[in-house]
Amino acid sequence: MSVTAPPTPSCALHSAGTCRSCPHLSRPLSDQLASKQSLVASLLAEHVPAGLWEPPAASAPERFRNKAKMAVAGTLARPTLGILDGAGHGIDLRTCPLHVPAIEATLPVLADLITALGVRPYDVPSRCGELKYVLVTASPDGDLMVRFVLRSRRHLERLRAALPGLQQALPQLAVASVNIQGVHQAVIEGPEEIILTEEERLLMRLSLPTPSASTSTVRCSEDVELPLYLPTRSFFQTNTAVAEALYATARAWAQELEPARVWDLFCGVGGFALALAAPGRRVLGVEVSASAIDGARDAAALMGLNPALVRFEAGDAHVLDPDAPGADVSGVCGAQSPDLLVVNPPRRGIGEQLAARIEASGVERMLYSSCNPRTLAADLARLPSMRAVRSRLFDMFPHTDHAEVLVELVRG
Repeated sequence: MSVTAPPTPSCALHSAGTCRSCPHLSRPLSDQLASKQSLVASLLAEHVPAGLWEPPAASAPERFRNKAKMAVAGTLARPTLGILDGAGHGIDLRTCPLHVPAIEATLPVLADLITALGVRPYDVPSRCGELKYVLVTASPDGDLMVRFVLRSRRHLERLRAALPGLQQALPQLAVASVNIQGVHQAVIEGPEEIILTEEERLLMRLSLPTPSASTSTVRCSEDVELPLYLPTRSFFQTNTAVAEALYATARAWAQELEPARVWDLFCGVGGFALALAAPGRRVLGVEVSASAIDGARDAAALMGLNPALVRFEAGDAHVLDPDAPGADVSGVCGAQSPDLLVVNPPRRGIGEQLAARIEASGVERMLYSSCNPRTLAADLARLPSMRAVRSRLFDMFPHTDHAEVLVELVRG
């Protein structure tokens, strides 16, 4: 029985060459995924033999982006929400076929609000105006987080006063905030965040297929709910469905290992740590962001997890030594190394120092989640005592060359 491939999204801006964010949009998704798998496998060939790749986790071709980071430009009467061209002028992406429906429906409402309030879009060439970005995140339930990135506090009270009307227009609005970014640089966010709503975090309620106890196959007979709290200035994967596949795969692999102690470094809002929690298992998540750690703790409580077994600490994830200053983790795992170490670093990877600590730690098994196969290859070269036993590609960003990879490593 033949399976019809999903059609490629129709995008006039891509066809006209106006927006180049999706360079491979015109190619069938199956061809894109095959090319991406081949490229990633070649980049990691020295460390991940060809036979260790599991089938990749594919994405839907459209309506998968749970975030919209929209640069605001144009005029007060006709603002654009999208990207900037080479001259700093706006290209409107309100009809981008990649956004989930909740975001697509929200963007016109925000454009009308900009005009109604008289909050002038920031003009990059002249360095004039106030509103630089609107950042929208949608949960699987359709709830919204909307953030306005302003040049100054000048229109803060105007936006605050407009909140009831915005909530009426967008009943699903859960979190609204203003971020102050006053410098003329290609930086989206500034350090100051002002919450306008009572709620400060967006609940992302994920659904993970239950893994089989004897194989890494993910079965869908019963789902496990994974609730994650997103503070305004936190990271979460842009593709919810593929993120669910990533966490479900890690959970399935850990199910086979049955580790008694798990450490999750660079844990963010706790995705891997909470997905890998199990009865009697001691889990520690470490992340530098205190607000992300607060969210992870509250999510653990929402899941009914024992706080004596599942703990999250704000600190430097590069510190692997539980006896090091600022690494108060002895109450969770003692001085022993974990049975399973999870690392999910930013694009630059774990780096030489942490790799050296892992080499010296005696950790027997690792799950390395990487959003950059090139730095992953460099890090695997720094872990000569660890060898890959399986790996999987996750297509978080179809139509681009971006690749997410999960690798399981064992010592020796």
